[in-house]
Amino acid sequence: MTVTETDRAHLRRCVDLAREALDDGDEPFGSVLVSADGTVLFEDRNRVKDGDETRHPEFEIARWAANHLGTAERAAATVYTSGEHCPMCAAAHGWVGLGRVVYAVSSSQLTTWLAEWGVPPGPVAALPITAVVPGAIVDGPVPEFEPEVKALHRRRFPD
Repeated sequence: MTVTETDRAHLRRCVDLAREALDDGDEPFGSVLVSADGTVLFEDRNRVKDGDETRHPEFEIARWAANHLGTAERAAATVYTSGEHCPMCAAAHGWVGLGRVVYAVSSSQLTTWLAEWGVPPGPVAALPITAVVPGAIVDGPVPEFEPEVKALHRRRFPD
């Protein structure tokens, strides 16, 4: 599927949420859940700074969707996110039955940047969403967002 101007507008909001997270001392990730009719249903940003490493926005979207949407609504919705889902979030996405995912930058890109900056790898493997949820419909990365998202992550890990 092609990334549309509407997709780009939602990704812009995700990157803004990622910046908000970083400005609040958290990891720079943001996500938005959009219904089939284009309504923004839920949005969040990373909230792991207080020690709960499961407080990723994609995971919060899965929880919210499970509690507020029917099966068909979840399948028709789109999740937009500043960075590709980690395996935990991808699994939650798959179990809840959410629809398409559109991300600004990939896990592979982030892993490469962190290695370049000498940041040790995290405790969970950086896998593509489709390695965790083989049937997932995924679009990304979207190159125009790469410099900005990379700069946010760089700001998180200064020299």
